[in-house]
Amino acid sequence: MPQVMAAYASRPVAAVARAGEVFLIRPRAAARSAEIFIYGDIGESWYGESVTAAQFVRELAALDVDQLTVRLNSFGGSVPDGLAIYNAIRRHPAQVTVCIDGVAASIASLIAMAGDTVEMADNALLMVHAPWGSTTGNSTALRDYADLLDTWAQAMAVSYASKTGKSTDDCLALLCDGVDHWYSASEAQAFGFIDQTMAALPAPIAAAADWQQRFPPPHSLNLTASRPQAATAAPATEPATPSTPVAPTAAEAAAIRADTLRQEQLRRRAIQTNFAHFQSQEGVAGLQARCEADPECSPQAAAQQLLAHLAQGAAPVAGGRVQTVADETDQWRAAASESLLARAGLRSADGRPIRADGANPCRGLSLLDLARASLQRAGHRVEGLDKMALVAAAFTQSSSDFPVLLENTLHKALQNSYATAGDTWSRFCRRGTVSDFREHKRYRLGSLGNLAPLTELGEFASQAIPDGERSRIAADTKGYLVSLSRQMVINDDLEAFVGLAAMMGRSARRTLETDVYALLQSNPVLDDGQPLFSAAHGNLASAAAPSVAAFEAARVLMAQQMDVSKHDYLDLRPAIWLGPIGLGGEARVINGAEYDPDSANKLQRPNKVRGLFADLVDTPRLTSAWYAFADPNEAPVLEVAFLDGNDTPYLELENGFSIDGARYKVRLDYGVAAIDYRGATMTPTA
Repeated sequence: MPQVMAAYASRPVAAVARAGEVFLIRPRAAARSAEIFIYGDIGESWYGESVTAAQFVRELAALDVDQLTVRLNSFGGSVPDGLAIYNAIRRHPAQVTVCIDGVAASIASLIAMAGDTVEMADNALLMVHAPWGSTTGNSTALRDYADLLDTWAQAMAVSYASKTGKSTDDCLALLCDGVDHWYSASEAQAFGFIDQTMAALPAPIAAAADWQQRFPPPHSLNLTASRPQAATAAPATEPATPSTPVAPTAAEAAAIRADTLRQEQLRRRAIQTNFAHFQSQEGVAGLQARCEADPECSPQAAAQQLLAHLAQGAAPVAGGRVQTVADETDQWRAAASESLLARAGLRSADGRPIRADGANPCRGLSLLDLARASLQRAGHRVEGLDKMALVAAAFTQSSSDFPVLLENTLHKALQNSYATAGDTWSRFCRRGTVSDFREHKRYRLGSLGNLAPLTELGEFASQAIPDGERSRIAADTKGYLVSLSRQMVINDDLEAFVGLAAMMGRSARRTLETDVYALLQSNPVLDDGQPLFSAAHGNLASAAAPSVAAFEAARVLMAQQMDVSKHDYLDLRPAIWLGPIGLGGEARVINGAEYDPDSANKLQRPNKVRGLFADLVDTPRLTSAWYAFADPNEAPVLEVAFLDGNDTPYLELENGFSIDGARYKVRLDYGVAAIDYRGATMTPTA
């Protein structure tokens, strides 16, 4: 790839384009502006010069300018690189003008859509088609690749629709008909791809030498030309008369015929190439003759007809059942991990013991046996190595499977233990997600007031747009390091190995639980300056033990909460009771009793709070108060947010140099915060 030359607008220099240069940033000294030339393929190319997304984005980000001109002459290339370049241009704060100097084809046409203004030379071309590529593999791999191409087409259609003003479905149909759509400048403007045409440059841009090899011009492209004739405006009272076209000269007619003949020869030659390998198949020769004889049949359409013809009567191989198999190395690692988990007596998520059946090649092997087998599979000699040297080699040889299979085993044990460890926070907290470690806002919108009557003059009264409330939450990282020594491997200490991973899983679950209850009992101060539970928030009840009267008081408090703008009652209802372990039994009796257990008379008064709570949670982590929570999906009070939604701990391996073995790091990225007060009440214990 040629070296990229970039100069910033704040340092105007004379830019000289060297031979073969495909990406040049040229500053303009007169203003805070710059020009970018993209002349070549998008992404890594086998054909010659190219522009990669990493190269382009790095140089573009350094440009601190107000006006940016992007000049295009490219036949396209990589779809991911093109999408990244398009988005980078859209993000740049400068006013961007894209100029199509020669050709903007395939993904290069999508890059052109990134401009605030898109211009096109009147002798330039723009081409839009569906993403295409090639792959190898079985039928499953081919179907997956076809789905990937469809996904790319959908992503591209969004950008075309944004520029043209047409619907995404219309643009997607343009990408999925299997045709290369070529547009002249006037046609591209009529469709909405560009905003205006511009006069051709004094020195026309030469097309790439491999034009015919990579993008054969479609037969439907009108290459004939007619001489323009000046039009005279007719009087408004007279009907307009169509102008009479001027007949081409003999030389022009000969050129048109020669060009038309050349296009027809190219079309037939492409069809013949597509059909060449299938002449022995029945009916192929006749189909080829019909496609060649039809001047409206493009090579792409002929290929589709050939594929449909060959598929007639065909049946899937092996009775329609295709079985994909895992890589042999992956199979061995999985078998080794299963053997270790089975020997450690670990249970699966459903409570059943993990067992390694008789077909498992690693069944019964010790950690030392697995270390030796890993080295032998990697082609290393183990004869003459003592146990310490053998284990050290198994950890440090880059081709050895041993560190990977240990990491897989630890990860499975960690995840299994984390999944089976109990928690209670998930029953009354909302589970959220954040994209990074910055502080993220949680907004609650206000509401408009009731409709007002018209004024005496019959006018509508103005209504102010209400302010909202916000809270905030941020993720943090928690974790620790655990070392696995060579002595553990030699001693085959599975309890220290797998048992350690299980303890890490339980520790991660317990850390979450501890943080939630610590926040709840701290009664945190919200953005309005008031504690979460306070008289100002109307969610702090008088001290009382669980009783019918206390449950009813909590229900009334919650129902009286109003929306942010104080225009209407939210009418929330309790769904979850949360309290100390010593009060849980009494709370269940009150919630489930048919008759009022507070009443000592014989009238058997019905229990007015029966079934008020759908879930009752008692825990030894609480001692001085009990709480009523609304459904967290309806009115969340506490939120636990995970980075990118990953709510399970992550395990990472590091082969140690300062330690005699390996070191494992377990971490969990999450944050806990109080985001609203309206969906909960607190009742101190009497």
